[in-house]
Amino acid sequence: MSIVIKTQNITKIYNETAVPVHALNGVDLEIHKGEFTAIVGPSGSGKSTLLNIIGGLDNPTEGKIEVDGVDISTLSQNKLIDFRQKKIGFVFQAYNLIPVLTARENVEFIMLLQNRPKKERDKRVEELLNEVGLKDQINKRPNQLSGGQQQRVAVARALASHPKFILADEPTANLDSKSTANLLDLMARLNKEENMTFVFSTHDQRVMDRARRIITIDDGRVVSDIKR
Repeated sequence: MSIVIKTQNITKIYNETAVPVHALNGVDLEIHKGEFTAIVGPSGSGKSTLLNIIGGLDNPTEGKIEVDGVDISTLSQNKLIDFRQKKIGFVFQAYNLIPVLTARENVEFIMLLQNRPKKERDKRVEELLNEVGLKDQINKRPNQLSGGQQQRVAVARALASHPKFILADEPTANLDSKSTANLLDLMARLNKEENMTFVFSTHDQRVMDRARRIITIDDGRVVSDIKR
């Protein structure tokens, strides 16, 4: 399998001029195409920071990060935004939905930015919202949805543009057992059928049980890496 994400000596230090906080300490990692990987560890271990750096949402203090063969640290801001839109789907613990848009419009938004045809957008939106169990909530805004429903909209939005990578930060944190199982079934199917690469940051044992690779981080370092 080809390597699609590669980090070399990734270090992240916050508050360098005051009291430095070492979030990551020399992380070397290779993730192959089509992997279904969970990054786990205690709160403050650096797993969310690592996910944000892989996705180009944060910059390392030191080190190199390649995604799909591109050294993303060398990209201009505009090129990085374009790269993320085309390649990466994000699922955040805080949802990050646009409050004035409906569920349909939130899921459709990335495809609008990509100038996808309306017929394709409509079909994909309805398909995904049906898959995550929200076909009856399609015209509701985020403040009319529960936390779990908002998370499912966020997942549908991440999947909308057929990205090569899904980076998910605690995607099941606000979901009940049935919704979690349905969501993980959907992700596993997309992983298998479309060879989409999934990387989760999670505390959830239900996600860990499904993952085929578990990377454990503690104090900003990889302390174990188990494939199964």
